[in-house]
Amino acid sequence: MCRHQFKWKCCLTSATLILLLLSIIPLRLAIAQYQSPYPQAILTLGGGRDRETFTAQFAQTHPSLDIWVSSGSPPDVLSAIFQNANIPTQRVHLDYRAVDTVTNFTSLVADFKRRQIQHIYLITSDYHIPRAKAIANLVLGSQSITFTPIAVPSNQPPESWLRILRDSIRALLWIITGHTGATLKPQLISHLLFVIRPLLYH
Repeated sequence: MCRHQFKWKCCLTSATLILLLLSIIPLRLAIAQYQSPYPQAILTLGGGRDRETFTAQFAQTHPSLDIWVSSGSPPDVLSAIFQNANIPTQRVHLDYRAVDTVTNFTSLVADFKRRQIQHIYLITSDYHIPRAKAIANLVLGSQSITFTPIAVPSNQPPESWLRILRDSIRALLWIITGHTGATLKPQLISHLLFVIRPLLYH
């Protein structure tokens, strides 16, 4: 078998695997939605104090739900925000493992599964919602966790589709390999782009 044929065989195999994964995720999301029609927790993505203030106010009307803030403001700032909203500290979980939007999800998805959480409120800025939803569908959906997005108003324009595509590829990479590409983005993403290019331009 020549090298060209080998490359295309690898591409076809990889594309088939990706399509299989993508076809399973909607089913997992639907099952999670059926089993847990109402959110069981709140996840706020770090990136602005407006998101955290909104979350504190939102949590006042959802007193039974625990709150996770992924790589948000420093602990003393967050403590003050939630204390001012009379949110008990035992409801608030601060996690600083994430370094970007993809790892906001990959760093916490195992924690949600351990707690048997199948449905979360996902809070982030309105301009960030499309990218967050794309990643959540892949990362959370692959683990049978659904979500209800909540947009925090802002004055920023929507993010570009390239950023959404880039992070969707990284989410796929995590599903396949367990790595997000956070430390080796250019090399890993270039490789995965090579694999899925036949799907994009077929």
